[in-house]
Amino acid sequence: MRTLSGIQPSGSLHLGNYFGMMKKMIEYQESGELFCFIANYHAMSSLSDGKALAQGTLEAAANFLALGMDPEKSIFWVQSDVPEVQEFTWVLSNFTPMGLLERCHSYKDKVARGIGANHGLFAYPVLMAADILMFQSEKVPVGKDQKQHVEVTRDIAIKFNNEYGDIFTLPEPVIDDEVATVPGLDGQKMSKSYGNTIDLFLEEKALRKQIMRIVTDATPVEDPKDPDKCNVFQIYRLFLDKEQQAQLRNRYQAGGLGYGEVKQELFETVRDFFAPFTERRNELLADKDGLRKTLAQGAEKARWAASKTLRKVRKKTGLVY
Repeated sequence: MRTLSGIQPSGSLHLGNYFGMMKKMIEYQESGELFCFIANYHAMSSLSDGKALAQGTLEAAANFLALGMDPEKSIFWVQSDVPEVQEFTWVLSNFTPMGLLERCHSYKDKVARGIGANHGLFAYPVLMAADILMFQSEKVPVGKDQKQHVEVTRDIAIKFNNEYGDIFTLPEPVIDDEVATVPGLDGQKMSKSYGNTIDLFLEEKALRKQIMRIVTDATPVEDPKDPDKCNVFQIYRLFLDKEQQAQLRNRYQAGGLGYGEVKQELFETVRDFFAPFTERRNELLADKDGLRKTLAQGAEKARWAASKTLRKVRKKTGLVY
């Protein structure tokens, strides 16, 4: 089973990134083929600062490797190190109806939040389709907000296959309903765009400050509380097994548990969980040449895999003469 996904290097990582995508991707290393990339082309649709993009790309790579990505078990690369994806995107653009892109809610949502409208943002799903189809991906782990883009990918692949034969594998989205949408400080989806994140690899003081900002209601300490309506509980449960979740739920319902107390526990849990990963991340960033070498080796593997699909596409479409 071949699984593929990517993450943009735009800004610091947060718990939503980790539980919504990264943790799951790292686990896929133990079951089948894993293709994972840093989506720096995608990031350009909303980030124009070149220095920030370059630094963010290295940091994102270090983050993934520190959290458990093993380049010996997976193919791990930076999107722009596989230029074949841009040629492939152009080919797929000619099989993508305008109406298909116009229906994509992600573009509309981002423009509504003030992100400047441009062709890159509008055509984002075509580049995503190229990422997925080029590597004949079977499974694509995504959050609920990205499911539509995988459906667009399937539509493009079907249109191409109907024209030229069965060239592309039709991918299936994989959504973990337990963590598909990780809540942020205000209960909305955790997102840098909303400014409601709990970031990874923070200093203790900054991490505690973020967690203490989680929005709660005005229920008195002594009164029972509904864990299902509490943003703190919804985040805390991600670190707990079923038994631990049940114990915390009982404490909520019994009364006598203050939100400040449970926020402090969450802070200590997050801090201790990511402490060893933070140490490894700092080591990787201290050796940027070694980090670039690892990424280059991954790109070489990715280009070899991409070339097999692109040769078929070029031949079928008449680009080979």
